[in-house]
Amino acid sequence: MTEHVDYMNSFTEYKESIRGDIIALSDLLLQLAKDWDFISAVKETCDVLEKCIRGGNKILIAGNGGSAADSQHFASELMSRFLIERGPIRAIALSTDTSILTAVGNDYGFDQIFVRQLEGLGDPGDVFIAITTSGKSRNLINGIKQSIKMGIRTVALCGEAGVEQGLGCDTVIKVTTHEVPRIQEAHSLVIHSICCELEQRICR
Repeated sequence: MTEHVDYMNSFTEYKESIRGDIIALSDLLLQLAKDWDFISAVKETCDVLEKCIRGGNKILIAGNGGSAADSQHFASELMSRFLIERGPIRAIALSTDTSILTAVGNDYGFDQIFVRQLEGLGDPGDVFIAITTSGKSRNLINGIKQSIKMGIRTVALCGEAGVEQGLGCDTVIKVTTHEVPRIQEAHSLVIHSICCELEQRICR
């Protein structure tokens, strides 16, 4: 009986924790739905990506940790499909090749892992999307700076901390919270929203 009571108490606590997470995310999404700067940045990103695609250029995406997974997610939705049957949209996640990442990290330093790939793969007219919850990842900041040098448009998906002042990123999609899980959840929404909009534009 004691074990059953302990289980029920534990389940109740867990249920309330999950409920709290759902409410926190719902509150954030409602806040973002009223944030004109956020919505405008997402729309501007769609405009930039559409121009890139129609110009025959490619989208280069990078992140660290969970944001690396988001970069792969983003690239896969573009290269395969999201909702509409279509041809592939050229996109590369720069966080996927362990041989390149470890070679560059070992030879030049971890802060150069995206710079080196941009030097080798990037062309003027491409778009580099940096996904960072903190906005302070040195390898992504270096990647943005390298992209600017190469004539590659830059987009940052970040949290409330934003990207370093004076960085010069073309477009910043800022999720206005410091809570990393909520930032990542909102980034998934942004990725899906952009993919959906691009398909509607490209396929119409």
